[in-house]
Amino acid sequence: MTPEAACFLSKARDSLLKAQEMLEQWPDEAGGAGYLAAFHAAQALIFETSGRVVRRHADVQAQFGRLVRHDPDCDAALALFLGRAYNIKAIADDAAGPGADIAPDHAALVVEQAGRVVEYVARSLLPRLKRS
Repeated sequence: MTPEAACFLSKARDSLLKAQEMLEQWPDEAGGAGYLAAFHAAQALIFETSGRVVRRHADVQAQFGRLVRHDPDCDAALALFLGRAYNIKAIADDAAGPGADIAPDHAALVVEQAGRVVEYVARSLLPRLKRS
């Protein structure tokens, strides 16, 4: 695994840990941190396969989807997670007023699925780590 991909994966794990720790008291922030955990994991996979740093959310979502679409180890829900969970991040970052809160059970689901994305990427990059 390249040092850059390892850094993205480390950042993903840190974000996931923060999301898990915030879940009970701050579900909005936990949901946003969960999305970011999956986002950084996706950046790790993209960098490892292309050698490019991709920063725009829409580009990371699209490239991750293309990379994992035909992988039998990645179910469709994980492939689509980034695009669907981006709304959670947007609510956590920008929304105010009625309807601007993320339900705790929904935030918990986002954090759980983000963990599955991070685990998937870590498993995908593990063979590359052993070859390095």
